[in-house]
Amino acid sequence: MNQHELKTLLDYHYWARDRILEATAKLTPEQYNADLGNSFRSIRETLVHVFSAESIWCRRWHGESPPGMLSAADYPDVASLRSGWSTLEAKMRTFLDSLGEDGIQRVIAYKTFAGQEFRQIYWQMLQHVVNHASYHRGQVTTMIRQLKADPPQSMDLIAFYREH
Repeated sequence: MNQHELKTLLDYHYWARDRILEATAKLTPEQYNADLGNSFRSIRETLVHVFSAESIWCRRWHGESPPGMLSAADYPDVASLRSGWSTLEAKMRTFLDSLGEDGIQRVIAYKTFAGQEFRQIYWQMLQHVVNHASYHRGQVTTMIRQLKADPPQSMDLIAFYREH
């Protein structure tokens, strides 16, 4: 893995995020918050979970130990979530840029919410962030279909490569 490949992976991640947010922005507030019996109750809670997890990893890379996940209550609609995520995107991109080619091999120590200590290579953690988000975007797509609403455009990696 090199820095260029990680930047491409991050580009894909935000391209796919924008597609899922575009689809969810068309939902009514009732649809966005409906309990659909998923691993996270609603589309909103699932998307805030993805955003929160990404935020936690970014904070860990900056030497912080966040105490827990962000609250879905702080992101009542797609616009507020999009705004927070755009700010986080800038931080994610800046951090990756600051590492340089050799820095992506950097081992970063962090603690889980339970206080367990781990050490991981940065590029592995960034790959995890993207993979984790892909998993939950699939869940959200299914939830949107359950609501009989229009699903997002393809978020497959190959679709991203074809467009770029």
